[in-house]
Amino acid sequence: MFKRIFILLVVFNLTACAELQDVVNQLPQSGGIGNTDIAAGLRQALNMGIDKQVTKLTQTDGFYKNELVKILLPEALQKVDDALRKIGLSSLADEGIKALNRAAEDAVKEATPIFVNAVKDITFNDAKAILLGEDNAATEYLTSKTQTQLYNKFKPVISNSFGKVGADQIWHNLITKYNNLPLTNNVNPDLTDYVTTEALKGVYTMIALEEKEIRNKVSSRTTDLLKKVFALQD
Repeated sequence: MFKRIFILLVVFNLTACAELQDVVNQLPQSGGIGNTDIAAGLRQALNMGIDKQVTKLTQTDGFYKNELVKILLPEALQKVDDALRKIGLSSLADEGIKALNRAAEDAVKEATPIFVNAVKDITFNDAKAILLGEDNAATEYLTSKTQTQLYNKFKPVISNSFGKVGADQIWHNLITKYNNLPLTNNVNPDLTDYVTTEALKGVYTMIALEEKEIRNKVSSRTTDLLKKVFALQD
């Protein structure tokens, strides 16, 4: 009798285990995706941000007519802008703003490989946490890890672009006119530093825009890796 009961218990347990395994098999699986695959997916998303969004900045008016990233005058130069407009030199003031944006557009074109290499070399310490983070978590991580290095590489490109697009001459004329006005204090701003910082902000903004698209729109996940990785955060 005891032996018969024991056999029944074993059969019951085996059946229960089999049913439990069936339940487990039906649960959503990660498909064997580890930190390495997730990191590769995040890099691919950032690269798509460069390919689809940052390249827009390299076109004429890419900065100037994009309200998300348009470079306005620094606070120190607002008085220059206001003063010139008051004496009928609005067109010159407009050219000054346009020149800053033209320099950024030209510089981003030259510096795009810098961003591509930065994304390729970046190491995600906790890729899963970034994947499950905010809509711009990967871009924020990229920013924190690369901003100083990219600034140092980007600044000479901006300086060169100032000369290429004539921004240096435009601003020399503009500031000379302002400094010659009565009752004004002379200004000599470091526009290269300012435009470099603003251009970098613009690049990161556009990369974040694409990251958000990929996170929130399945149709934006145009590769198998993106579909596989970002399905984990849905």
